[in-house]
Amino acid sequence: MKQYLELMRDIVDNGVDREDRTGVGTRSLFGRQLRHDLSKGFPLMTTKRIHLKSIIHELIWLLSGDTNVKYLNDNGVRIWNEWADENGDLNEVYGKQWRAWDDTRALPEQQYLAQKDDFTKRGFTLLHVHEGTAVIQRKIDQVNDIVETLNKAPSSRRIILSGWNVSKIDEMALPPCHTLYQFYVAEGKLSCELYQRSADFFLGVPFNTAEASLLTHMLAQQCDLEVGEFIHSFGDVHLYHNHLTDNIVFEQLRRKPKELPQLLIKRKPDSIFDYKFEDFEFSGYDPDPVIKAQVAV
Repeated sequence: MKQYLELMRDIVDNGVDREDRTGVGTRSLFGRQLRHDLSKGFPLMTTKRIHLKSIIHELIWLLSGDTNVKYLNDNGVRIWNEWADENGDLNEVYGKQWRAWDDTRALPEQQYLAQKDDFTKRGFTLLHVHEGTAVIQRKIDQVNDIVETLNKAPSSRRIILSGWNVSKIDEMALPPCHTLYQFYVAEGKLSCELYQRSADFFLGVPFNTAEASLLTHMLAQQCDLEVGEFIHSFGDVHLYHNHLTDNIVFEQLRRKPKELPQLLIKRKPDSIFDYKFEDFEFSGYDPDPVIKAQVAV
C-alpha cells in the first residue's frame, strides 16, 4: 500500500483543482498507474479498515447481472442507494452490461433471410418484421465469454470486460467508473489490468482495487490458473475537496502501511456465478481504524 500513499501525496502536492459534476470540486491528476503482485498478498487497504462485506457482496451482485439494490440492502450494503430510483433500480449499470449487453439490429428482411443461419448461430433471435425490416436481438454475456476464452484460448488479446456501452450511458444511474478490464495469461498466471476513467482516490479506489483483485482470484480458480498481477490504470484520479479540507486525507498519509492479508477461497464452486459471501476468508488483516468520509453524489 506504500505506492497508494505515494500517489495520494502526488495528488495533494501536484494535482490541479477542478470543478466537477457533483459540485464538491476535486484536486486531480490524469494518467497514473499502480501495480500489485497478487501472489505476495491481497491488496486490501491497511492504513484504514475497508468494509469487506460491501466489496464481496457488490461483486457477487455484479456477477449476477442484477441492477436493483435489494440484494445489496438485504445484505447490509447501501453503497448504491444514493443513485437508485424509488423502486431500487439502477437501470443499465454494470451488471446488465457484464451479463446481458444488448445487441439489437434492424436490417432488410431479405438480408436477414439470406443470413438467417449465421445470425442464429451467433445467438440472434428475430423480434419482429415490419414493412420489410427485420429486428433481431441477442444478449451478450461477457463474463461467461471470458471464462470460456480463458479455458480455450488463454493467449487471446481479446479477453476484455467492458461496462462502457455508449448507446446506454444516458440510461445508467451512474456511468461506469471502472470502465474496462483486460485479462492476460502467461506462464500459468492470470493478470488483470483495469482502466478506471474516474477514480475517487480516497473512498472509491481501495474498494475498486480489492474488488478487481478478488475477481481475478475467482477467475483464476475457475480456470485452474495462478494469480499474477493486478494493474490499476487511472484516467482522472482525484481527491475531493471536502476530503482535503476535513483533513481525513492527511490523517491517512500519517499512517504506515502494514503487511498485506492473504486470501483463502474455501471452495471451488461449479461456476464463476456460484460464489457465496462465506467462501472468502482474509487472514492477517489488521488495519488501522476506519476513516469516515462523505461520498460525493
